[in-house]
Amino acid sequence: PPPPPPPAPPPPPPPPPPSRSVTVVQSLLSENKEEYVEEIEELYEEMREEHYASLEDRVYVPIAKAIEKRYTIDFVADPPAPAPAKLGVTAVDYISLRDVVPYIDWNPFFQTWELRGTYPNRGYPKIFNDEKVGAEAKKLFDDAQRLMETIIADKSMWLKGVVGLFAANRTDSGEDVEVYTDAGRTEVAATFCMLRQQAEKSEKGDPYLSQADFIAPKGVADHLGMFAVACLGCDDLVKKFEAQSDDYNKIMAQALADRFVEAFAEKLHRDIRTDLWGYAQDEALEHEDLLKIKYKGIRPAPGYPSQPDHTEKITMWQLIKAKELADIELSESLSMMPASSVSALVFAHPQSHYFSVGQVGKDQVTSYAARKRYELPKMEKWLGPTLNYDR
Repeated sequence: PPPPPPPAPPPPPPPPPPSRSVTVVQSLLSENKEEYVEEIEELYEEMREEHYASLEDRVYVPIAKAIEKRYTIDFVADPPAPAPAKLGVTAVDYISLRDVVPYIDWNPFFQTWELRGTYPNRGYPKIFNDEKVGAEAKKLFDDAQRLMETIIADKSMWLKGVVGLFAANRTDSGEDVEVYTDAGRTEVAATFCMLRQQAEKSEKGDPYLSQADFIAPKGVADHLGMFAVACLGCDDLVKKFEAQSDDYNKIMAQALADRFVEAFAEKLHRDIRTDLWGYAQDEALEHEDLLKIKYKGIRPAPGYPSQPDHTEKITMWQLIKAKELADIELSESLSMMPASSVSALVFAHPQSHYFSVGQVGKDQVTSYAARKRYELPKMEKWLGPTLNYDR
C-alpha cells in the first residue's frame, strides 16, 4: 500500500475577535510593535509545537534516508572558526557572583514564582507595571536583591566551572564527532555520538538535522568546545533556612542559585567566544541580544532536544574532569549535582543552530547503540521517551 501522507500543518490561528481588533491595530502601530510581533510569534510557535506533539500517527523515514538528506555545510566556502589559542582543559574558578550579575535573565525567576504579566507588561522589567501581578513581582524582586547582596557579601554561594576546547572532526559515517588529544589529530580522545531527526518533513527539501552536521569532516580543521559550571553552597544555605522554618528564603535561595549558574554559563560562553576560543573577538552585544542568541554559535546541552541522550554527559565528564575540577557529580540518573549546574557543547560555526531531534526509529537506535557500545535494551532504556516504538 502507498505510504500515508505527511501530517497536515496546523490550522491557522483564528483572527482576533472584533473586541480585540482595535487593540491589535494599536499595538501594531505603536512603538512596541516589535515586541508585540515577537509575542505573537512565540504564541504561534507554541501552538505549532502543541499541534505536532498531539499527532499520534507521525511518519518516520528510515535512518538511511535521513542521513542522505542531512544538513549540508560547504566548509570550503564557509569555513570553520579559527583554532583556539589554547587547546585542552581549563579550570574556571576566577569568576565571582558579582561578575555574573549583569548576565542574569530575570524572566525565569518570576516563572519560578508563577508570576506572569500580560501584554504589554510581559517580561522583566515591564512586569512591574502589570496591574495584577506588578506589585507582587516588585516586592519579590526587591527581596531577591537583598538576599543576593547578602549571599555575595558573605560568600555563602560561589561559582566553579571547567572548559574544554579540542580539535574535532565528524566521523567517517558523518553521524558522530571525534575530538583529538592535540592539534595533530592523530589520537582520538573521545567520541561524541549524535542523534538525527527522523520525523518526516512537511517540506520536501528540508534537511534531517544532527549536531554532527555542524562539524567539518576529516581533512578540514575544526574544533568543538564544551563546559560544565555550577553554583555551589546553595545546599548548605537551604539547610540553614529549613532549620529556621523559613520556606520563603529557602525557595528564594534556590531560585537565585539557578539564576547565578545560568548567568555564569552565559558569561562563560561569551568568554569562550571572545577570549578562550576567540572566534568572535569583536563581539559587542548588549544583554538583550545575548538572550536573543544573536551571537555566533550555539551551546546545546546533553539531554536536551538537540541531543536527548543524557549518557553523553559521561563522555564529557571523563574528558574535561568536571567532577575533579568543578565539583559537579552525576547521579545514577545522570542528573547533575548540585542541582544548580549547567553543561553544554559549544559549536562555533555560524550555520549551527538549535533544533529538536524528536522521536527516532529502531533502525537508528540500533546503530546508535552499536556506536556507543551499549546493549540495545540498555540504550532503549535511556532513550525511552525519544523512541517512536514500543520496547
